Amino acid sequence: MYVKNGTGVLKKVLLSKPEYLKATPINEIAKKWDLHLDIDKMLLEHELFVQAYLDNGVEVEFLDADADRPNSVFSRDFGGCIKEGYILGRFKEPIRYKEHVDYEAKMEELGIPVVARCEEGLFEGGDFAFLNENTIAIGMVARTNEQGIEEIKKAIEPLGYEVIPVRCKEEYLHLDMCFNLVDDTLAVAYKEGLPSEFVERLEKMGIEIIPVSEESIFAHGCNLQALGDKRVLSLKSNQYVNEELRKRGMKVIELDITEILKAGGGPHCMTFPLLRE
Repeated sequence: MYVKNGTGVLKKVLLSKPEYLKATPINEIAKKWDLHLDIDKMLLEHELFVQAYLDNGVEVEFLDADADRPNSVFSRDFGGCIKEGYILGRFKEPIRYKEHVDYEAKMEELGIPVVARCEEGLFEGGDFAFLNENTIAIGMVARTNEQGIEEIKKAIEPLGYEVIPVRCKEEYLHLDMCFNLVDDTLAVAYKEGLPSEFVERLEKMGIEIIPVSEESIFAHGCNLQALGDKRVLSLKSNQYVNEELRKRGMKVIELDITEILKAGGGPHCMTFPLLRE
């Protein structure tokens, strides 16, 4: 048993440090910044991020940083983890191709089997979201396509999963930039950017949505990481969302991260869950 849902108690994660990260202009956020980010500041921010996990009982595994895969700090994107093993995705951007090889080798080292892989289509883990233990939403935004989703469905639907494609505007990059489940029946989302049938599905499942503006997508307002037991990692700058979460009984662990964000990813993007109870 590895990861059975998106909101159970998180016990183990796979991360990678931002030693070679640059604001490569491959998404709408990174296009606004200089390519050369403050490495020392990013490393300090990442240390605080790691410490937040350790303080909350989460074991941390690392893939060593590598200059040939500068974006591997966004470990979420190489695939998705389910209870039987993991799904190996396929990157759209050439700058990320080496991540396929190195993350697959790391998962083999950790003894976690591949249960599905994208060979022809595209899939990145920022588009992967459990809605419950048997229902998985996969965004079709900028870097996951229909062919990739079909390859995943063919592999995991026989295991009892329902896979729901969710098409969003390409500028939003990944589903986790505009929708995130933070507790069993609580999500943060830009509702107007999601397909109406998906929003209706969430409502039927009894999932309450804390609404955010379209602008908050690009400030990582939805890019939160659920820890389980009503705990969530968020950004210190995310004041409105954090207050709304607290009103609903959530414990919000605030991260003072700003520099890493300039490359286009937040706490959720930087986390690949390996074990949830």
